Amino acid sequence: MPPLESLEHEFPIIDTNFCQFCASHSLFSVEDFVVHDITALFRVAEHQSNPSKLKQGISQILSIIDSQHQPWVNGADLLRDARQNKHVLSTGCEGLDLLLHGGLREGQLTELVGPSCSGKTQVCLQAASNIAYKYMSSVMYLDTSNSFSAKRVSCFIYQLLGPSPAQVKRESLERLMNSILCHSVFDIFGLLGILHELESKLKSQVGTGEANVRLLIIDSVSSLITPILGGCGAQGHSLMIYAGFLLKKLAHEYNIAVLVTNHMVGGGERGIPKPALGESWKSVSHVRLLLSRDHVSNTCSISILKHPAMALGLVGKFSVHN
Repeated sequence: MPPLESLEHEFPIIDTNFCQFCASHSLFSVEDFVVHDITALFRVAEHQSNPSKLKQGISQILSIIDSQHQPWVNGADLLRDARQNKHVLSTGCEGLDLLLHGGLREGQLTELVGPSCSGKTQVCLQAASNIAYKYMSSVMYLDTSNSFSAKRVSCFIYQLLGPSPAQVKRESLERLMNSILCHSVFDIFGLLGILHELESKLKSQVGTGEANVRLLIIDSVSSLITPILGGCGAQGHSLMIYAGFLLKKLAHEYNIAVLVTNHMVGGGERGIPKPALGESWKSVSHVRLLLSRDHVSNTCSISILKHPAMALGLVGKFSVHN
């Protein structure tokens, strides 16, 4: 994204005074701007000598962020990209892997939607364990609600290791647990900061032969985005779109499978609960899956709400491990 000072010709509101105001808050580019606490920046602008112009400038930057999108590509380029280095990663959830013809696809953002206690976190924990074990890869797990359970992950890994000598299992468990990098994230700005750090790290690893992250999990992305949509207006919407843009960029450019969870809210058609975050977020994910759980049989059903190559409504099942 461009430096702020280069935008004045196209957007006169982003003038020298506005750039000086931003510089006083260490904001020198659009990218710096978007990871800042926008609400706090608006509050500071209120106490300046020209609050109206400053707030117009902030809104203009948010409009620029909102307009960011992937460049147009033709069908041949898309087909070539789909065939190159886009592996399918098994999650270890048999019903889910069967439904998706193998599992999560690198380069795609997969969204799990479901009510509380529907099995979303179990899928995330099992996918992290299986991909770390089966592909000897790093997994980044962003935990937004203290739902990550190292104990559950270790149980999944022990099952995968099978009947091995105790010392071998202990060493393997430690190695695999070290390859699952868990970060607690509690707001959208923390998320954007981590995604930028990950992008820098991946960029520096290109061509070095270092083991890259194969899976990025956010459980749950709606916990981070819902608070900024409440009374934040266009600013919250822009931050949501930018977060989605970054996630898809990481997936596409570095062949990462991205898995996020999203909760359900009321107010859908005929009062039926619907996925949170609205229509704008709906367009972000490549694959959207709906989870539901039968608490009597402890079985989860999973159906396809959106997929670029598969029919909607297909259903798979898997058991929940307590």
